Amino acid sequence: MQRQAQRWQRDGVRIVLVPTMGALHAGHASLIRRARKAAGKNGIVVVSIYVNPTQFNDAKDLRAYPRPMAADKKLCRAEGVDVVFAPKSLYEKDASTVIDETAVSLGMEGESRSGHFQGVATVVVKLCNLVQPTAAIFGEKDWQQAALIRRVARDLNLPARIIVAPTMREADGLACSSRNVHLNKSERQQATALWQAIATARATVRKGALRGLKRRLILSIENQPAAQVDYVEFFDEQTMQPVNPKKGTRMALAVYVGKTRLIDNGRL
Repeated sequence: MQRQAQRWQRDGVRIVLVPTMGALHAGHASLIRRARKAAGKNGIVVVSIYVNPTQFNDAKDLRAYPRPMAADKKLCRAEGVDVVFAPKSLYEKDASTVIDETAVSLGMEGESRSGHFQGVATVVVKLCNLVQPTAAIFGEKDWQQAALIRRVARDLNLPARIIVAPTMREADGLACSSRNVHLNKSERQQATALWQAIATARATVRKGALRGLKRRLILSIENQPAAQVDYVEFFDEQTMQPVNPKKGTRMALAVYVGKTRLIDNGRL
């Protein structure tokens, strides 16, 4: 992969990377289309498919992660992807080097999933070194992750431009996610509570009735019998620092619906 990327670089070809862990869906398809726009008709769009073990803090979650490679390749073909990069492993057995970001990765996902962002940062740097992209595309649904990658790219002078594309949603507002396949019919209906909570927060901010907002949102979500809130947070979308909810700030939340952990976010 690296040798081929270097040949493209020498020929002046634009390379745009869409890093994924597979189980591709409409959200990924939208990222691929954004990548094509960035690459141009003569550029190369590379989709990496790699279930990165270092970003899982739960071995069961890693084992259960869906890996429908044939379906993923079919979607990539349909979307005009030039190269699918699907390495068996990206790590030496005695690998001892990691990327450890210490500001935007704190709190929320960083607090709930120990070691997760260290794994994300390390694998993205490795993918950029291998694919040599002009730009790399990430989804807004993982806002903290996108902020992390932007910070890593800035601090380590990665040559790739980091582009963050909007969240794709189902008709009822649920954010597209590879984890949605784990929801049964009842849980799938209850999962809309995440998007409803964001909509409620937006409406409340506009009305100005902010007292006890976080608590009210948690109660409304957990009114669904299968839902258990991990966190609801309000933060500045540039610094990732916690702030009081107001127009222009961002809200993120993580909720277990049954055994499936879902995340979402939106600007208020």
